[in-house]
Amino acid sequence: MVAVWAAAFPVVSSLGPHRVWGASACVGYLCAAVAVLSRRSLGRAVSVWIAGIGAVLVPLVVLVLTGGAQSEVGVVERAGLLTVRQGTPYLADPQAVVEVTPYLPGMALFGLPGAVVADGWEPLRYLGDARLWCAAAFLGCLWAAGRVLGGRGTGQLVGAALIASPVVALPLAVSGVDLPLTGLLCLALALAARHRPVAAGLALALACSLKWTAWPALAVVAALLAHRAGLGAALRGTGVAVAGTVLAVLPSALLAPGPLVEQVFAFPTGRGEWETPAASPLPGRLLADLGPFGWYAAMALLAAGGVAVAVSLWVRPPAGLVPAADRLAVGLCTAFLLAPAGRFGYLALPVLLSVWARLAEAPSRVAPARSRVVAAGSAARPVLVGGDR
Repeated sequence: MVAVWAAAFPVVSSLGPHRVWGASACVGYLCAAVAVLSRRSLGRAVSVWIAGIGAVLVPLVVLVLTGGAQSEVGVVERAGLLTVRQGTPYLADPQAVVEVTPYLPGMALFGLPGAVVADGWEPLRYLGDARLWCAAAFLGCLWAAGRVLGGRGTGQLVGAALIASPVVALPLAVSGVDLPLTGLLCLALALAARHRPVAAGLALALACSLKWTAWPALAVVAALLAHRAGLGAALRGTGVAVAGTVLAVLPSALLAPGPLVEQVFAFPTGRGEWETPAASPLPGRLLADLGPFGWYAAMALLAAGGVAVAVSLWVRPPAGLVPAADRLAVGLCTAFLLAPAGRFGYLALPVLLSVWARLAEAPSRVAPARSRVVAAGSAARPVLVGGDR
């Protein structure tokens, strides 16, 4: 089914990078399906790596070498160059929609390598592709989150399968700008679940300085910390997150307050001078297309959804990693569905959060083989399988 889905991209997509990814991923997934049907013990592992090569490595290399990418890759790279030249990633008077920077200043960090190698040796310029650094940040955050969880997070095979899945492989190859945000949110949730409020706050500050769509995570992480470690821990984590975000955004807010508000907040919500290309027929977008009344109705529904999620956090705070990831996923889905502008692709973020949380926690719920043997063979006294903690 995944191969069939990927095969549809070269046929129906109008975006060149998506067609490249679909053709390569389709071959990779088909070969992986053949490998997994093998009776050899290594068939499953081989299939995962084949899928990763076909869906991630090959299309990413091809697109980087040919310069094929979604427009946001160029936006991030230009933001890094502008930050070096003028201290802020926002043009005062953009002349086209591709000159608008709809991200908070932290996203420009992934464009800085491109600014450094822009005038360097030709082969070295490929290392300035923002997708490479977005992917590195995402993978690094997932690795760190696994370490935080006591090494019980996703194993190599499961982690590779997650990366090779379309929900990660497609954005990683063609765009990648949402992956650092996703990775940092995973890391913040893992840190909060392990009672580390300051570190969780730092991870949240980094996420919240990339895109304001990360801001709902502040409430979820605070609720998780309050439930697991107390109100003081929640206040410390939230304070660090808010202070870090303010410090990251403040320079651009002082240097270019008007362009920041116009490009980061007005443009993505359909109220800017330029029409946002995020125009999938989601409920909020359909309402906004009805005119000013429809736009205000969409914003009212969006606010109501946010209030409902906040009330749920107060009434029934998440008790662990999976409930917290699910609550954040619900909040983000609500925002993406009801926002006046959005893309179907945005929904990959909440899906990835929920899937990752379950994969990260799954090994901890499985009793070790030795414990099961002891429990089954002991007749002297009852043994609590998996420990008594």
